[in-house]
Amino acid sequence: MSAEANEGKALEVTVDDARFLRIPLRTRVVMPGDDIEEVVRSYAIDHVEPGDILFITEKIVAITQGRSYMMSEIHPRRLARFLSRYVTKTAYGIGLGIPETMEFALREVGTPRILFAAAVSAVTKVFGRSGDFYRIAGDKARAIDGPTPNTIPPYNDAVVLGPERPREVAAEMKRLVGCDVAVVDINDIGGNILGSTLDKATERTLVSILGDNPLGQGHQSTPMGIIRRA
Repeated sequence: MSAEANEGKALEVTVDDARFLRIPLRTRVVMPGDDIEEVVRSYAIDHVEPGDILFITEKIVAITQGRSYMMSEIHPRRLARFLSRYVTKTAYGIGLGIPETMEFALREVGTPRILFAAAVSAVTKVFGRSGDFYRIAGDKARAIDGPTPNTIPPYNDAVVLGPERPREVAAEMKRLVGCDVAVVDINDIGGNILGSTLDKATERTLVSILGDNPLGQGHQSTPMGIIRRA
C-alpha cells in the first residue's frame, strides 16, 4: 500500500518520543443499508499488518446502523428550537446549534439531563467557563453531527447520531482484520475513543496521535485509517 496523507495533514507524528504513521484509507461513500463488516473487508483488511491499530470514524458505523436522518425528515419540538438558540456555534461544526440536532439530543439523552446541562452551562458561562454543557450531556450528545457545507453529499443535509455498541463493533472488526480496532469521534478540535479493543493507556495515546484529525473533516472520503509505528 502506498501511504499518502490527506491535504494539510502530516503522514507521520511523534508522540511520547515514538513515531507513528497515520495512514488514511479511502472508500466509496458509505450509505444506509451498507454493512460495516463489508466496508472494512473491502477497504481495510488487505492493508493492515500485525501491530497496527485500525481506527474507524463513528460516523460510518452509525450510518450503517441506520442512525442518519435527512433534515427534511426531522420535526423538532418547541423546546429543541428554544435550546438550540443558546448553543455556541464554532467554525468546526454545528453541534447542537440547530433545532434538528438538539431534537436528537433530547431523544438520545433525555429531556431532564439536557435541561440540567443547559442550566449548569448558563450559570458557568457567566464566570467565563465553557464546555460544561457537553460534559454533563455526555458522549451521546457530543457525537451528534449536523449538516455542514463541506461534508460529502448526502450528509451535507443530514444529521448523524453516535453509533450504538461501539465497543462491540470494535471487537467484531478486530476478529475480522486481526489487529486492534478503535471507533473514534475525531474532529478539528479534539476527539474521543467511543469504543476499542485497547487498554485505557493506549486509548489516551491514540487520542494524541489523532489530535490533528488526520482523516480531515470534508470531502476526503477517508473514514478509516491505520496507525502504525514508523
